[in-house]
Amino acid sequence: MFNVEVNGPFVAFFVFAAIMIGGAVLMISLEKVVHMVVSMAAVFLGLAGMYVLLDAEFAAFVQVLIYAGAVSILMVFGIMMTKHNAAKEPVRPLHETLAAVGALSLFGLLFYAIRQTDIPESGAAGAGGAPGAVTDNTLAIGELLYTGYIVPFELLSVLLTVAFIGAISLAKKEAE
Repeated sequence: MFNVEVNGPFVAFFVFAAIMIGGAVLMISLEKVVHMVVSMAAVFLGLAGMYVLLDAEFAAFVQVLIYAGAVSILMVFGIMMTKHNAAKEPVRPLHETLAAVGALSLFGLLFYAIRQTDIPESGAAGAGGAPGAVTDNTLAIGELLYTGYIVPFELLSVLLTVAFIGAISLAKKEAE
């Protein structure tokens, strides 16, 4: 039933999956918000590793640059600029037990569905054409982004900069 060849990508998949699952579990179980952001960044880095395994280098680069870098840093700045009241939630053992049972049930359902699905063999023709043809998707995205979509790209960067400056000025007004 489990006829699997253990090789480098197979092991890397499970390492990245463990990083992502561990980061997600820590994200929801840690109490300090800064530690939560660091564990969320670990999930983002694990996802970038998965993208590399799927030969989606551009998506991996964007994942690291935007999510693991910029979003995590932005969240840390937001945490540092706001006030936090440390209110402890009461412990709910029934709630935690039901959540664990639900998560395990979902895992079992997904495992069963994946095992029963017929997945076609790899080697189908990619977006570039013939099977086995190597296409540089990062180069194609970069050429398209900096030729046909240069104006929307630059407008988006200006919009994000204005939003960041606006968020800082609003946070400073509240602090004064």
